[in-house]
Amino acid sequence: MKKVNLKKVAAVAMSLVMVLGMAACGSDEKTDENAGADADAEVDFENSERIQEIKDSGKLVMGTSADYAPFEFHTKIDGEDTIVGFDIAIAQKVADSLGVELEVVDMAFDSLLISLNNDDFDMVMASLTPDEERKKAVDFSDAYFKGGYVILVRAEDAEKYTTQESLEGQSVAAQKGSTLVPQANSVVGEENVVQLVKVGDMVTELLNGKVEAVFLDSVIAAGYEAMNEDLVVVDIGLEHTTEGNCVAVKKGDTDLAAYINEVLAGLTQEDIDQMMIDAQKLAGTAEEESTEE
Repeated sequence: MKKVNLKKVAAVAMSLVMVLGMAACGSDEKTDENAGADADAEVDFENSERIQEIKDSGKLVMGTSADYAPFEFHTKIDGEDTIVGFDIAIAQKVADSLGVELEVVDMAFDSLLISLNNDDFDMVMASLTPDEERKKAVDFSDAYFKGGYVILVRAEDAEKYTTQESLEGQSVAAQKGSTLVPQANSVVGEENVVQLVKVGDMVTELLNGKVEAVFLDSVIAAGYEAMNEDLVVVDIGLEHTTEGNCVAVKKGDTDLAAYINEVLAGLTQEDIDQMMIDAQKLAGTAEEESTEE
């Protein structure tokens, strides 16, 4: 099995604190539709009814779609199936700050925001990026990660699909409900995009020759490449225009959004690097690098 060394993984994470800093600095520029509920306004958390409600319940409930390693995925810990990952680690920081347990609910990605607005959980973390439609439905925290978009192809086709033009008219896959669907539509045509709920299913379709490429976040794609020598990541110059991964809360849940931003702003570079490295190791895509020269 190929492995990604931890220095490379940490390098990916190095941008995260910068993203947080830029999000905080740019808060005055947010539109009414984004985190729209004055999530950066000063909140008296000690007297917030919403924050007290969560504390009284004894738990912070997070919705996710746990098929997106290293951000959220299933693994065995002490023989028990457990949802872990980078997003889970950040959510745990929020729960710990509140002094409550973290409860994680796993469901299909395209159902998460509907369930959030049905009060099935307090927040959503699923490598979720704001777009105009989502901003109308929910509020968002500041960004805590910003990656890039790439494609995953079979190793034998690494020299065949090197540009967006080379993919024109080919059958490709993108996760249903994700911001990568319009990206794929623009490259190959909507009629050629297979939308599947699970990332693993898309990769299986690729390996079985049913699609020619899978559109993915660069960190996710790197993990699949590391675990399978038959897969290769290719950068075809896809435009990444989103604000970055954010936490979603129900529209108008201003106090919780502000509280989450406080926790995000308090994360150190060391915190973030370690969370990403730990998630990669649990996903099996990183290992300790030898100290021998």
